[in-house]
Amino acid sequence: MGWARAEAGQDGEWLVRSVPGAQATKEYRCPGCDHEIRPGTPHVVVWPADETGSVADRRHWHRPCWEARARRRPSQRR
Repeated sequence: MGWARAEAGQDGEWLVRSVPGAQATKEYRCPGCDHEIRPGTPHVVVWPADETGSVADRRHWHRPCWEARARRRPSQRR
């Protein structure tokens, strides 16, 4: 998993992968702010570091939202 880095926080351990704008070709919704991540926008993909995580557990976040997650509650929208 050299393409993802491990991060630990109050909310657990996560694998985090940076997505450069040139590789961001789809639209996603950030769980931190509930706003769209438009194609071409650099962001991060995050999923639980434990072995039970699956593709369905991945979430796309704006980088500032991910870095501020300890200071805010995630959106309830899914």
